[in-house]
Amino acid sequence: MRLAVTYDISDNRTRTRVFKILESYGAWKQYSVFELEISDIQRLQMEDDIKAEIDDGDKVRVYELCERCVGAITDLGLKTPEKKSNVI
Repeated sequence: MRLAVTYDISDNRTRTRVFKILESYGAWKQYSVFELEISDIQRLQMEDDIKAEIDDGDKVRVYELCERCVGAITDLGLKTPEKKSNVI
């Protein structure tokens, strides 16, 4: 499944830990946005890992992208690197 994950975390240490979790699953696209191509089991593990790190005031949103949505993605401006990505 293809996911877009965004986060709003104020604590630098927590934000860095969440960044590293997400980086292990997919591609960093923008400041607090990742795209992931992962299995259902990986999604559950990722969500558990993130829940263990964040506090009550932190926000993480996970969007599942359908095939049509993925095909309609448009990049404007500087293209984001794919080298650290597991996205195919």
